[in-house]
Amino acid sequence: MRLFTASPRFWLTFGAIVLIFAITGPYGTSQTMGPAERFGYWLSLHAVTWTIAITFSVLAEILLRRPIMSMFWRMMTGSIIAALPIGLALTLLDLGFLGTAFSFTDILRRAIFAVPLCALFCLLTFLAMREKIVHLEASPPAHASAGAPILDRLKPQNRGELIRLSVQDHYTEVVTTRGKELVLLRFADAIRETGATAGLQVHRSHWVADAQVKNLKRDNGKLFVVMKDGAEIPVSRTFQSATREHYAGR
Repeated sequence: MRLFTASPRFWLTFGAIVLIFAITGPYGTSQTMGPAERFGYWLSLHAVTWTIAITFSVLAEILLRRPIMSMFWRMMTGSIIAALPIGLALTLLDLGFLGTAFSFTDILRRAIFAVPLCALFCLLTFLAMREKIVHLEASPPAHASAGAPILDRLKPQNRGELIRLSVQDHYTEVVTTRGKELVLLRFADAIRETGATAGLQVHRSHWVADAQVKNLKRDNGKLFVVMKDGAEIPVSRTFQSATREHYAGR
């Protein structure tokens, strides 16, 4: 959110669009409103709709990080979802400025009308601020590599909190809250490089971080560690006793 509010380019774009709408008076506002009222109408409309679109984009960027890897598509999803509250806001603004009666159908019609505009808004905003947004996406959290040297081996965009490690042929797959990546590293060395991150080896091919473990599950006599991201990690017989004891409270 600070990325938007602290950007002069963003505010210049906003101001320019408000002036264009106020001067040209689209959708009949040039005939029904005077200059001052028209400016107030379009300023209010853009301020409300942009605020809704940005808020939903930011919320989606935060809440959809696991299922959607791309920041652009997270923001786009939030922008499109914002069309419904924007439809309501447009209806209420028309009621306040024009005294137009409305119904649920009017709200839905305006929401549908707003969908392509929301998508275009997100695209233009992303392109205008692409350099800053990509830099933000690529920057790992400040705590990402603290106490976990293996994270320094990952691409910046994949550095997050450790979830689990798994053997993949001659590689170790490192899964974090920001993505996953194969690292050419022996599994034993990879576990050592988890450093201060609390965790447990539950299989000769799997290590899990304590903070990401949801519970234990038994299925057909086999024991599994269920992770918060939904993954079910098998526990081999050698590690079952230690695993049950370690996660007894779960």
